[in-house]
Amino acid sequence: MNDKELSEQLLKLLGGKGNVTSNAACMTRLRVGTRDLSQVDTEGIKALDDVMGVVEDDTMQIVLGPGKVNKVLNEFSKLTGLAKGTADDVDVTQAAAENKAAQKAKYSQKPVQAFLKKIANIFVALLPGIIAAGLINGVCNVINVATGNAFADVWWYQGIRSMGWALFAYLPILVGYNAAREFGGSAALGGIAGAMCIANASMPLLAAGAADPAQAILLPITNAAYNPAAGGMIAALIAGAFFAVFERQIRKVMPNALDTFISPLLVLIIGSFAMMLVIQPLGAWLTTGIFTVLSFVYDQMGVLGGYILSAGFLPLVAVGLHQALTPIHALLNDPDGATQGVNYLLPILMMAGGGQVGAGIALYFKTRNRRLKKFISESIPVGILGVGEPLMYAVTLPLMRPFVTACLGAGLGGVVAALFHVGTVSQGVSGLFGLLIVVPGQQLFYLLAMLAAYAGGFVLTWFFGVDEDRINEFYGE
Repeated sequence: MNDKELSEQLLKLLGGKGNVTSNAACMTRLRVGTRDLSQVDTEGIKALDDVMGVVEDDTMQIVLGPGKVNKVLNEFSKLTGLAKGTADDVDVTQAAAENKAAQKAKYSQKPVQAFLKKIANIFVALLPGIIAAGLINGVCNVINVATGNAFADVWWYQGIRSMGWALFAYLPILVGYNAAREFGGSAALGGIAGAMCIANASMPLLAAGAADPAQAILLPITNAAYNPAAGGMIAALIAGAFFAVFERQIRKVMPNALDTFISPLLVLIIGSFAMMLVIQPLGAWLTTGIFTVLSFVYDQMGVLGGYILSAGFLPLVAVGLHQALTPIHALLNDPDGATQGVNYLLPILMMAGGGQVGAGIALYFKTRNRRLKKFISESIPVGILGVGEPLMYAVTLPLMRPFVTACLGAGLGGVVAALFHVGTVSQGVSGLFGLLIVVPGQQLFYLLAMLAAYAGGFVLTWFFGVDEDRINEFYGE
């Protein structure tokens, strides 16, 4: 069927125009907000030929594949009368109340998942900046070393470098801003909390010590000077969330006449004490703990750690929690951080997609099911380029057994990546596109690791991951 016909079928199965409150698209998924989930025929949607899978979340996420999803969204939004990426304000309010009850029943037993999704949401909006700034820092570092810092006085070069520097220097402000908004508070107050996590000699709390260390202001309890950079981004995240929760509690009891002025004032005054005495030390402790765990897995466990990380990553992707690792990747890609901007975790995790590609190829050559072959042929090319959702939701995950063999096979790629200490200077892409962000000079090792993941997924799936009866049961004979 063409895109218009598919859109008409989807709208019908989603409960009709009156049940749709929003329509938007990401790289591979049509995201549809619904007023009443009970009116949605999920199995009917899955049965449509062009639908690769369905993820039931706060919105209905229908996996259609890159390119295809935008064409369908164009037709779908004409039918719903809703602008792409937005929802009618009245419908949103109504849907929020109704969906809250339905989703609460669905996720009431998954508080950790719900919390991690909030963390992921904080960083998703920051990814374009993190990716671009990381690439600038990585490339400029190579240029500086290769040329002996020959461009030190060149205005346009240093201007570009400043863009890369600025993101990581002031990232805590953006993190605090988004965290407060995500947890239901005033984003500006969260941004101020984030600013408290940036080391600036002009900060009144630090000014005396900057001029004369002997005159540094010491805090009670710790009897040490305030060190905003120690907690950094993690402290900003905690502070933004804390300020939001605290603000909501204050506004509940504050008289309306005073709320506009007094509530934010109290948040900042009381929040400053929390920042200095609790949040920043906690952020520093957590940051140290994260690096300690990563160092143990990467340095002490070596190739075994690489295998475990690669093999265990796809399940996180399947439930959408992989974005919760974004703050860790941002820490690793910080040029002033413990790894000087080189991310050794990301290449290992990217091997998970390679295991899926290998599993998909094995299924294609071994199965006789024509519908499955069609899905695989459409999913493999984009999977090789680093977009693994169509392959996962349309092929491996529904069958489960090849999903497991893909995970286990991906671990071999993680072993090779860990063995050769492959690193990246940024994040946001994977597959063959990962070559764009790999540390210069390590591209060959990255390719070897990806080929190992392909081979692992292929071999394990060929011998242990193909169940023709299950395939025919799911896709039809």
